[in-house]
Amino acid sequence: MEYRTIPDEINRLLEDFIHQKGLLLEKTAHALVKALKSGHKVLVFGNGGSAAEAQHLAAELVNKFSRPRKPLRAVALTTDTSTLTSIANDSSYDLVFSRQVEALGDEGDVALALSTSGTSPNIVEALKAAKKKGLLTIALTGEGGGKLGPLVDFLLDVSSRSTPRIQEVHLVLLHLIAQELDDRLA
Repeated sequence: MEYRTIPDEINRLLEDFIHQKGLLLEKTAHALVKALKSGHKVLVFGNGGSAAEAQHLAAELVNKFSRPRKPLRAVALTTDTSTLTSIANDSSYDLVFSRQVEALGDEGDVALALSTSGTSPNIVEALKAAKKKGLLTIALTGEGGGKLGPLVDFLLDVSSRSTPRIQEVHLVLLHLIAQELDDRLA
């Protein structure tokens, strides 16, 4: 068995992604720029480590990524514990993001989902709600996209099934997107 270090594996995954999907990443960033320039907002969400990455991205959009610029409209749907727990308790955990998309999303906004498996029921339901409301949909997933592929306008799937490696590459992809937004909207 060949020994690979973690950085080697991440580098390979990133190289594969950029080689296979670099143009898709650029088109995704362009669509985000267009939505934000038009006054729309980004609703970003995920579970576990992906929830943390969602919050990270929202902070970089509202504040800044690498240089000062006008704040961009972004909300992490993972941060309001009263809303999350009331929906989970009164309805279903499967609806914790879709109810927020229904309440906060407007046609032309962006729903950006993070899911390593692409199969989380609450992420699936949120993207279905986003499509019904006319939001642009983007998903960052693991290999193949799971159930999210058919639900999104842009699928950025990392060719791995390892949750830690997928999340590490997702963070790099989110930083590349944030850099593009800084460059194009500064």
